[in-house]
Amino acid sequence: MKAIGISQLENDRVIVTEYRFAPGAETGFHVHAHDYVVVPLSTGILRLEDAAGTKEARLAMGVSYARPAGIAHNVVNANDFEFRFIEIELK
Repeated sequence: MKAIGISQLENDRVIVTEYRFAPGAETGFHVHAHDYVVVPLSTGILRLEDAAGTKEARLAMGVSYARPAGIAHNVVNANDFEFRFIEIELK
């Protein structure tokens, strides 16, 4: 099952997207062209899969984190409830 991305804003500086993950939903492997910030709208666990392996990230609502562009990865909702976050890509 795929996560749902809802575009909120795009201009010459940022791309802002809300992502909604049903339990077990995932993004599929992808690579970001821009550095980005994630702002969780839920508290829970996301499974992060990349070339280095799989790890679980415990995220708290409103506690942001940043990642650099260029890392191929997949994000999976490891919770039994919907997980949501806002992603802000910096152009």
